[in-house]
Amino acid sequence: MKYVLVTGGVVSGLGKGVTASSIGLLLKACGLRVTSIKIDPYLNTDAGTMSPFEHGEVFVLDDGGEVDLDLGNYERFLDIKLTRDHNITTGKIYQSVIDKERRGDYLGKTVQVVPHITDAIQEWIERVAMIPVDGKSGSPDVCVIELGGTIGDIESMPFIEALGQFSYRVGTENFCLIHVSLVPVLNVVGEQKTKPTQHSVRQLRGLGLTPHILTCRSTMALEENVKVKVSQFCHVQAENIITLYDVPNIWHIPLLLRDQKAHEAILKVLNLLGKAGKPELDEWISRAEKCDKLHEPVHIAMVGKYTGLSDSYLSVLKALVHASVSHGKKLFVDWVPASDLEDATKKENPDAHKAAWKLLKGADGVLVPGGFGDRGVQGKILAAKYARENRKPFLGICLGMQIAVIDFARSVLGLKDANSTEFDPNTKNPCVIFMPEGSKTHMGGTMRLGSRRTYFHVLDCKSAKLYGNRSFIDERHRHRYEVNPDMVGRLEKAGLSFTGKDETSRRMEIVELPNHPYFVGVQFHPEFKSRPGKPSPLFLGLIAAACGELDVALHSCGSQRTVLNGVVNCPMKLKYRNATPAKCTNGLPDGVYSNGNGIYL
Repeated sequence: MKYVLVTGGVVSGLGKGVTASSIGLLLKACGLRVTSIKIDPYLNTDAGTMSPFEHGEVFVLDDGGEVDLDLGNYERFLDIKLTRDHNITTGKIYQSVIDKERRGDYLGKTVQVVPHITDAIQEWIERVAMIPVDGKSGSPDVCVIELGGTIGDIESMPFIEALGQFSYRVGTENFCLIHVSLVPVLNVVGEQKTKPTQHSVRQLRGLGLTPHILTCRSTMALEENVKVKVSQFCHVQAENIITLYDVPNIWHIPLLLRDQKAHEAILKVLNLLGKAGKPELDEWISRAEKCDKLHEPVHIAMVGKYTGLSDSYLSVLKALVHASVSHGKKLFVDWVPASDLEDATKKENPDAHKAAWKLLKGADGVLVPGGFGDRGVQGKILAAKYARENRKPFLGICLGMQIAVIDFARSVLGLKDANSTEFDPNTKNPCVIFMPEGSKTHMGGTMRLGSRRTYFHVLDCKSAKLYGNRSFIDERHRHRYEVNPDMVGRLEKAGLSFTGKDETSRRMEIVELPNHPYFVGVQFHPEFKSRPGKPSPLFLGLIAAACGELDVALHSCGSQRTVLNGVVNCPMKLKYRNATPAKCTNGLPDGVYSNGNGIYL
């Protein structure tokens, strides 16, 4: 087993996750089998109880693991399926050591950070690295490990020590360290400054780790004299200093690495030059170039609670990008704070209320993602009602499905107090209820999590056609509440169609309005299994409907029965015109515009 460790210095948010994902993709393109591990030094056992404002979205895996969003990047770039153990946290490591101590495994010993915690970290890495993640038998060839945080953080010290020991444990030809650092350009002098990187590498070396390769984040490519200076002061060969400058979308990052021969540097350190071939990235290149040339817009209103931080909905954004690029359209995400749609905001802040409704009404489609808590719920209900009454394409995910059902019960059935028991425990018409198997005393890991099967009960519906006319699908879930099965009969008689249900037929998974151009709600999270080359079918449907091309999409997907990793391979062969490549305006490459103002998310 070969290991590639990716660390970061100077500041957080440099893009270690995208860098690690791109390195993995590049090595996979060379013919190697690649897996990934993310180390998060926080004390939480997992990301499940963390606010999206604290740490971005919680990504959910097939096995129900609630993990860091970077594992979503790994899965999307490498098209693999990871497990909860691929996300290591301080909480998990300490819990495992304490459990061993209680069992008496260390009987007679004083349990300490060194060697017990550091040994546990190394053993965890070695064990998880051997797990096949690409659907094939046998162990991967290379494991890419990302160490979260910034070099010098107190909380990451046990991991730094463990990884230093680990580099000697596995041998020099089996361990490659890549350090991501910052080379800022000061506006005052317009010069690339190397001192932050020098200090970061010096600190890393002082902790017992020596980088083989430096990837320097900057607004532009490093000048040759700057590379020479970094090489001299950081003791890294000049050809092993890679520039990761701002690009139009993140699909260009693997290409930047390839063009600077990063794969050759890694393969040389790992003694794999004889085993690996040249990187085959034709499909990836085509997709990246296509994304740059798109100019026909499609506006999707994202009505959410956490709109102040785009990472809160990272997988939803990625799924929208995958679908819009597949359709040959340039995506504009119009962020609509749900609470701004409510009547209370109209009184307190009429300008915000007016702006929110203007965005909603001007969008080509509406998406209400998942969430927790009652803030903004009434605004989401109003958004669903507007989309339903005005025949605006709508996709509701998790809570987005539940609020669509609540709106229908209130507006069509006339049940004015219809609600979820999450928001009104005493409602006389509970459309959404707490799941019987859920826990009301413990929050972490007690939801309905992971991959679950959904059976189509209505085959002549949009969602079934988008999924290739299959009888069932497997998608990932994360919820505590569900549609009340006792109200399903009344809702269906009034025109709502529950087209997908679980194996018991009592848990509602998919809801549609048959006579609406596109009004779909799902209890699961389809965004977690969307891939750049295999967009989620329901997101394809939303974008297609928003562009007035749903019939083409249904026909195309209906004739495709191939399903890979739970995602229908439904390529949309639609024409698009060439345009001038988009320019990156703020150094956050991803190819998504927000509110039409040219800011990349």
